[in-house]
Amino acid sequence: MRVWGISDVGAVRAQNQDAYYHTDGDAPYPFALVCDGMGGALAGNVASTMAVESFVDTVGSGLRAPLRPEVEPLLLQAVERANELIRYRSEMDPDCRGMGTTLVAAVVEPEVVRLVNVGDSRAYLVNAQGIRQVTRDHSVVEDMVERGEITHEQARSHPKRNLITRALGAEETIQADLYTLERVEGELLLLCSDGLSSVVTDQELLFELLHGGPPEEGCQRLLNLALSRGAPDNVTAVLIQL
Repeated sequence: MRVWGISDVGAVRAQNQDAYYHTDGDAPYPFALVCDGMGGALAGNVASTMAVESFVDTVGSGLRAPLRPEVEPLLLQAVERANELIRYRSEMDPDCRGMGTTLVAAVVEPEVVRLVNVGDSRAYLVNAQGIRQVTRDHSVVEDMVERGEITHEQARSHPKRNLITRALGAEETIQADLYTLERVEGELLLLCSDGLSSVVTDQELLFELLHGGPPEEGCQRLLNLALSRGAPDNVTAVLIQL
């Protein structure tokens, strides 16, 4: 298994409020996550960084335990712990008032991949059959799509496309969604912030990852494509070759 990651401020923003982490591909239980912070001044950067550090600490400790870990409860525990820390900092520090962050993460087990998400950072599965968005966005426009009020294509340019309905730090309790995928050797799992998915279509992601060049250059190719589209937001991607 191999894994790569990249993060860039984009072409418009003054600061990169995304954060990410991944283990080495040969770790006993490789894992990775992407967070997209929000909030005034430096607060978004604080929230995403806190989420990554807390999540890595909780999940890393759990995966190093002597007994084989139960990954799904561990993921929920990590999300809840990060939410508590961000919420507390937001309440105690006036400069961080109202900050929050999305989160999407994956843990690779011998036979399955476990994922968790909060917000609109996404996980995609890419293979010879095509591309599939694994996670569901927690956003106003995704709810509108599910109700049949707009199409997925209309959602990409809708004025409320940046409004999310769940974020770490927003509420005292957090609801995260869990997903399980069969681990298939050679398939690609992409974790990304909406700075990528909002300007690059699913089919373009598929083409670049399968036909654009070697997988180790995949994250850079996706970033270059986002930058060529004006990259109005920070862009972060982690690519896992299972």
